[in-house]
Amino acid sequence: MWTSAWLHGCAAPDAVIDGLHTWAGLHEVVAVDEATARRLDLPAPGEPPTSVVGLLAAARRTGASGGQLLLPVPGDVRGLPADGLLAATALEHGEAAVFPGADLAVVPSSAAEGVLRWTVFADGPLPPAPEPALSDAEHGLRGAVRQAATTLVELGVARRRPGVRAEIAEALKRRVRPPWPEGTPARTLRVLEQADEVEAILRAADADSLGGALSASAAARSAALRPLFTAVREARRSAVAEAVRALIPRAGRR
Repeated sequence: MWTSAWLHGCAAPDAVIDGLHTWAGLHEVVAVDEATARRLDLPAPGEPPTSVVGLLAAARRTGASGGQLLLPVPGDVRGLPADGLLAATALEHGEAAVFPGADLAVVPSSAAEGVLRWTVFADGPLPPAPEPALSDAEHGLRGAVRQAATTLVELGVARRRPGVRAEIAEALKRRVRPPWPEGTPARTLRVLEQADEVEAILRAADADSLGGALSASAAARSAALRPLFTAVREARRSAVAEAVRALIPRAGRR
């Protein structure tokens, strides 16, 4: 969202950096290999990393337009090559930002406490990764809210852990609340907040099931939670896509 806003004149580089500071105090950018480094004028592995400004410049040089959020999990790697280092790295860290028009992808990972490293890939054409309409994703998320509450009861989480409600409240209190680019639709922000709330409930239920990870009942509980986690991922992807679409026309009106 921040890179898309910058590419279309809705955010200054300093605003992008300030927004990203919510996740980490320091952001490092490196290319995945020497060939990518030469092509994008970025540091190669083993060289001193550059800053987010270097990533923004690379996105501009490659003709990137709107960005897209990917949240891959085993069995769902939409938007990524079927195999190769990009898919493996994105799966390992559970997320990637891609710029399909530029065949550019970046994967964030924790390099040290307070340091987030963005590894840049430019492996060629990226497969399409259509997002559901935000209205459909929002409907699915509302259903997930109801189902998550039912699942907590069915799993007996509250009975075994009387303080689970306080745990959920504490998880929501600790969650990252980043600033977003000016002009981000209110509906997008609402859906992202709802996704955080559902995920906090699911994490509580999932943590409870991990205690019996080797039992058949634990496997059944994990299977019950899986589609709810999918609803959260789809809602986040759709919300980000809606924001990117809103920011680009807004830039064109300036």
